[in-house]
Amino acid sequence: MMDCHFELCAERLESAQAAEAGGADRIELCTDLSIGGLTPSFDLVRAVVKSVSIPVHVLVRTRGGDFTPTETEFDQMRRQVEMAKQAGAAGVVLGILHTDRRVDVERTGELVEEAYPMGATFHRAFDQSPDLCASLEAVIRTGVNCLLTSGGEPNVLAGADAISRLREQAAGRLNLIAGGGLTLEALPEVAQRTGVSYLHGSLTKKRVIGATADCFDPWAKLEADVREAVRLFRSLVATRSNSAPGLARASGNGSGWKKHRRKACFTQRI
Repeated sequence: MMDCHFELCAERLESAQAAEAGGADRIELCTDLSIGGLTPSFDLVRAVVKSVSIPVHVLVRTRGGDFTPTETEFDQMRRQVEMAKQAGAAGVVLGILHTDRRVDVERTGELVEEAYPMGATFHRAFDQSPDLCASLEAVIRTGVNCLLTSGGEPNVLAGADAISRLREQAAGRLNLIAGGGLTLEALPEVAQRTGVSYLHGSLTKKRVIGATADCFDPWAKLEADVREAVRLFRSLVATRSNSAPGLARASGNGSGWKKHRRKACFTQRI
């Protein structure tokens, strides 16, 4: 049977704990999701790493806006990679583009090298590329283990067919994670149309936190949503694997992750 993996994008310790309790396989940790996410603090990373047993991957991004850092910002990204390593993270999530939105292989590759032995995922900066096929080849040359993409579209459902084509083009050279605006309602269609074995989402809903939420535990609701997402995804992948073994072989190796010189992103914890 083909393995499948679900990653939750979390901004708080409580959401990371809910992710693990709900059966998520990995956490992407960040802050400020309203602007696409920024690097969390050392204290938050350390607290999450100590609190959960599943791998924690830390977003490396200094600001909102474009993905072309200045030299000063690039130096800051280097320090953020080192911070994630010192905090005990299993990996980092990063990506740098040139001003024309092509993948900056050289500078991204430098960060990937500095991250080792942590894993590395190229994030959705990829989706801003004017040529996804060419950018996929460039991303592979950076040395990352994984690519997170919505197929160049605002959300993963709209980009599902493009993701399927990228998965076929990647042919196991890295692990393709479908993500961006994923909802429980869209998950079955996304899984079926993309053929991926890896999904990412925050399962974003308005979660009221504080005194006004006396009758509603947002973290219990998130845990339930993660559990349902994992159940749906595993059921769909099992059905796919049984009915189309050729697709299962094309989607990854028997362990669910293509083996690179870096350890598997969803299983590594350093």
